[in-house]
Amino acid sequence: MDYLSVAQAREQGGLRLVLTAGVPGPWGESAKAILAYKGIDFAPVFQEGGGINAELKDWTGQTSAPVAMLDDLPPVSHWLDLLHLAERMAPEPPLLPENPDDRMQVLGLSAMIAGVDGIGWNRRVQILDPMLGMANPPESVVRMAKKYACTAEATPLATERLAKTLALLDAKLQRQSEEGSPYFVGAVPSAADFYWANFAAMFKPLPPEVNPMPGYMRASYESADAATMSGFSERLEQHRDYMYAHHLTLPLDF
Repeated sequence: MDYLSVAQAREQGGLRLVLTAGVPGPWGESAKAILAYKGIDFAPVFQEGGGINAELKDWTGQTSAPVAMLDDLPPVSHWLDLLHLAERMAPEPPLLPENPDDRMQVLGLSAMIAGVDGIGWNRRVQILDPMLGMANPPESVVRMAKKYACTAEATPLATERLAKTLALLDAKLQRQSEEGSPYFVGAVPSAADFYWANFAAMFKPLPPEVNPMPGYMRASYESADAATMSGFSERLEQHRDYMYAHHLTLPLDF
């Protein structure tokens, strides 16, 4: 993927999406997948994962990715705000159902995957824990750990929460399958399906021929202990594969 620098991006209009360059981060990949599904074009902008990113902070008020900048509107960085921005820019096909009960379910499931204390958040705690135990952990790891409350004390709780959330997602898919649907809510894909398809990589990444991620990142994502991986059910993996077969593009480009 060809990235603009922050300086270049600030000089142009339209939709610009700040992404962690060179890696398939699940929050960024989810944002890209949602925009692609809706046919929304964007210009990718470089962010260094775990870096200082001073120019990005000056532009967007923070240092993380993804961040969407649309023309001269304020920056949009929260997963829910990014989803709503995509829904406003291209209402069809919708990823948030109109039916209030279905909409509530999609938003709740999405938050349990992509939100604070969700699947991505807690898996990140697990991944950073052994790095923080090093004699001299990298500065980028220390910065991320401080930003996202990754501590040794948080790790056991993260493992417990992952087990409960994965079990909930698996049970939801089972009920949906009994109703004849391959999706988390209703009979068509929703935001929850896109989030899970991308966040599943934090447990079992797609193979190198379609996901040429750096070796260190693959090793980290594949490092989950047996207790955690026992919750990554065959049904959850099949859902991920179904989404890539029908609604997402391969190979990944980052």
